[in-house]
Parts: sequence; structure tokens; C-alpha cells
Amino acid sequence: MGLRNWDDEDDTPPASGAVAEARALQELRAIYRQADAAYAAFSCPASGECCQLAVTKRQPWLWYPEWKLLSAQRALPPPREDGGCPYLDAVGRRCTVYADRPFGCRTFFCERIRGPARQPADTVDALLRRLEAVSQRVMPSLTGPRPLLEWHTEALPLESVEERR
Repeated sequence: MGLRNWDDEDDTPPASGAVAEARALQELRAIYRQADAAYAAFSCPASGECCQLAVTKRQPWLWYPEWKLLSAQRALPPPREDGGCPYLDAVGRRCTVYADRPFGCRTFFCERIRGPARQPADTVDALLRRLEAVSQRVMPSLTGPRPLLEWHTEALPLESVEERR
């Protein structure tokens, strides 16, 4: 199955507002399905180690549609005291938003990945370019992805942020 590019579609005029966001989320889910298919031969130890963001000093960077998908239809979880991803379960081992997890979480930046000797870098690159294009269509002022915790902190109610200080 080839990579679908919305720019190759018919001459339907660009949508704006809620319609544009709905289309962006639809394409985002298609990108996620293709990323999952590209990594089907790989496995993860499901330890949750990569989600310990304060320990790894790494976190996924999200484009606007990815953040919108994570935050639109659920309450934002509070920050974790252990510095882990706020979307981890209470034990810190399972993702509570697994079906909607960001692209970076789907493409195994963990050294413990198991599978073929070579990861699908060309596919990942093409999908990332599509993800950028989708984001630019719906939020042209955003020039790049942002770290998950930056999105999360900015979206939290002021009281939550002040309680953490």
C-alpha cells in the first residue's frame, strides 16, 4: 500500500477550522496505521522504561495534530512526580493512550527494540514529512513539533502548574 498524500487529492478547496482539524486527525490516524504496519516485525519489551522521561532525558516531539488527538477528548492527566510521561498508568508501565500514542512512541526510539537488523528509516521519513504537511495545513504558524511535556504544561490549568512549584 502506497503512502497517501492529501496534496495529491482532487481540487477540493482547503477546509478551515473544525473541518480542517477533523481531516487532519483522519490523516494522522492513517499515518499512525502505516507507522504501525512498518514496525509490525519489531517488538517492544513493554517495560515502560522509554516513558520515564526524566530518566531518559528524551521525550517524543509532537506536531499539532498529534497533540490535538491526545488532548481533545480526554482530561489532561496531572504531571507525574517521578518525571514519567503523564499518560502512563499509576504503576508507570502501561500507556493509557496507547491507541493514540504519538508517532515517536510508535517508532521505537528505545535500544531494547527487537526485530530485523534495519529499521524502516525511509518509511519513517516519508511519514514524518506527511505529518509535517498535515500539521502545516491546519496550523501554518507552527514551524515544528514540540516536546510532549511542553504541550502538556502549556495546556494544564494554571492551578496545576502553580501547585507543582
